[in-house]
Amino acid sequence: MSDNYKGSEFIQHDPTDPNPWYALYLDQSTPIRPSVKEKWLKDCSSHSRQYLLPFARPFAKLCIIIIQILKVLSPIDWRASKTLHRLIVWGLKTFVRADANELILRHFHVGSEILGFIANNVPGVKIPMNPLRPRNLDDLKNDLFLTHDLNLYNFVINLNKELRNKNIKIKPVAHPDFSMITAGEFDIEPQKNGFFNFIDLETAISLYTPIFQFFLTDNDFWRATNSLQLDETIGIYAATILSSQQHLVLVNNKHPLVSLITLNSSFRLVLHGLSSEMGHWLLVQKKLEQQTQLESHG
Repeated sequence: MSDNYKGSEFIQHDPTDPNPWYALYLDQSTPIRPSVKEKWLKDCSSHSRQYLLPFARPFAKLCIIIIQILKVLSPIDWRASKTLHRLIVWGLKTFVRADANELILRHFHVGSEILGFIANNVPGVKIPMNPLRPRNLDDLKNDLFLTHDLNLYNFVINLNKELRNKNIKIKPVAHPDFSMITAGEFDIEPQKNGFFNFIDLETAISLYTPIFQFFLTDNDFWRATNSLQLDETIGIYAATILSSQQHLVLVNNKHPLVSLITLNSSFRLVLHGLSSEMGHWLLVQKKLEQQTQLESHG
């Protein structure tokens, strides 16, 4: 393994040269599933992120600017979503690290369960749901990246139409329903590392962002990137149900009413993935606490 971080069991602490990844691994100030944290740190400490990302990020931004100009000047606002998703899946299989691919697959499960938690804990509303639970990379070919963004917008719209029409509000729930939250690992197939699977998560996202932009309409791309601004909105919903505002400090894509330009969308997407994992782990912890309390009173 060529990573700078190889797991806590292989690290010896040297006070004269402390390992920064080991410090982050031991730190418990932010909630995140331990297995996810280890994969995240291995990915972040990879040589790809250290040496390739500094070049990939400005290159991707330049491509976004050029494609934006082409989109404005072109008389046709084209879309090729199927081609896009097949291309992404091929790239993930061929070039992206196994840990990064697992984190990508996890994100669809995490997002679906967080939305399901909110929907099931607002009495009086009925919201159509479309949970996404890919088991492998091939499952992503069914427009899952685009559907993920649509699910988020549709959820916020449908939820708030129900709240307005029925004149109700999201309120704290004494005994929340955590039945949709998976406490253990998700049903995801083990990912494999081939000879060329060396690209880390953030570099992959940076390189794929202009490809995503090219194969979608300008409206699709703008909508997808600005869905990241709903992190705080979803966080507020969950925090209100739990009567706990503490984890909102973990939300990084703040201020949903302020639309941002698309140049930094890849970095914002990484923050979105991390805050989603942290939010989900908080729900898992709450679920386990509730189970412990029920068992002690049973």
